[in-house]
This record gives sequence, C-alpha cells and structure tokens, in this order.
Amino acid sequence: MDSANWRPQATSWTYNSKAFDRLDMAVWRVILTLSAVLLPTSGVVGVDASGFDRSHASKHYTKRAELTIQQLKMTLLVDAKVNAILDLHVTTTRKHDSQIAPLSIKRNPEDIDILLGDKGYDDQKIRRLARQHEVRPLIKHREFTSLHRTWNARPDTDLYGQRSQSETVNSTLKRKHGAFVRSRRWWKQFRELTIACPIHNVDRSL
Repeated sequence: MDSANWRPQATSWTYNSKAFDRLDMAVWRVILTLSAVLLPTSGVVGVDASGFDRSHASKHYTKRAELTIQQLKMTLLVDAKVNAILDLHVTTTRKHDSQIAPLSIKRNPEDIDILLGDKGYDDQKIRRLARQHEVRPLIKHREFTSLHRTWNARPDTDLYGQRSQSETVNSTLKRKHGAFVRSRRWWKQFRELTIACPIHNVDRSL
C-alpha cells in the first residue's frame, strides 16, 4: 500500500476516534437499551461480574517481572432467555458486588421480573430494593447457619440454574473482543467495554 492510500485511512481513523471519545456514557447507555429491544427478553435476569485486564502483556512476563496488572470490573445485567445485555457497570475500584447491583436494579426495574444472583449479591438491602420495584430476588445466601442452608435449598433449581447465562455472556465477550482493554485512559477503557455490549445484542438479534 502506498502513502497516498494510507493517509486518508489514518485521517478517517482519527476522525472516528474523536467522534467515539465525544459520545457521553449516557448516550452509550441509550444505544445499549435500544439494542436490547431487538430481542424478546423474558424478565428473568442474571447479574454477574468479570474482570478485564488493563494491559495485554503476557501473564508469563508480568509474573517474571513481578508486575501487578490492574483490572477493570464489569458487571452485566443479562436476560437469561436470549442472553441480551440490559445494563452494565464498569469500575476501576474494588467496590463489592452488593454495592453495584442496586444501581442496575434502579436503572432497569421495568425489565426485571426475577433477579438471579450468586452469593456475592447476598445482601438484605438488595432484596429490599428489588421487592420495592416489584422484582423477585432469587439470590443464594452465604451459609453461616443451618437456616441459610435451608433457604438455599428452597429456590426453584431450574430457574436459578439460568443464572449461568450471565457467565456465558461474559465469556462470549472475552472470546470475541479479548480479555483486556487496549485504551490507555480509564474513560476510554469504559467506552471500549460499553460499545461491545450493544454489538453483542445486535449479533444475537441477527
């Protein structure tokens, strides 16, 4: 390829990159919501978190060089029937799952009839908030007593088993787009993960 052909492509890439940067996260959330409408969601929704490396250096190298790779934590709200991503939350902090889930519930109460979550979301505040929004929380309890074990034996096994679809979607995103982000700035990293979500929904609708 000669230089005459290369320059317009570089200009186009720069223009698209700047346009990408200008879009606010609120706009990306609207795009995500619109992409989810393309799929016949069921109201049975799972919540799950996964980590993405902020560097794509090899694990062998980072271990040998004694480097610590910081991760982004992405929490997804996923419809268990069609694997549509309804909402996401990305953070660079070690914020606990129980602090993140309420934000997703408040943003999407009309899309959730049943909320599926593992023991990381075992928090009475989450259960109370869900019920306030007429959402049934189906969340496993951490087993500190025999009563907790009894409660865990009561939920509909088949229904709770659909929670694994959230893990499936996280794995799909990593397989298609990589388990790391390429951008250097945190706000670009957030957008990089966010844009993968409506792309996933569109792919599912085709």
